[in-house]
Amino acid sequence: ARCQCKVAPRDRRNCGYPGISAAECKKAGCCFNASAPGMPWCFAPKPKKVKKICPNDPHARRNCGFPGITAKECERKGCCFRAYPAGVPWCFYHHIVEE
Repeated sequence: ARCQCKVAPRDRRNCGYPGISAAECKKAGCCFNASAPGMPWCFAPKPKKVKKICPNDPHARRNCGFPGITAKECERKGCCFRAYPAGVPWCFYHHIVEE
């Protein structure tokens, strides 16, 4: 994403080699910006921002617990807990989504 390449020149971490082309740099998953002399032109992007959410669709739940697990035990494992509906996991893993 374009916003991942908005890195101040002094904060850039080199991601290429001297003379790397913009195309080669981008093919390597890096950012390219030749506007700052003396700073890396091919540099590592900022990490993606992600957040954990509990899925709303009961059928998208991936089991994280065991029959009879309590909400406290489930949350201690770092998982989501919803004691409804019947027939689907009540203790389940988060989904990771990009912000």
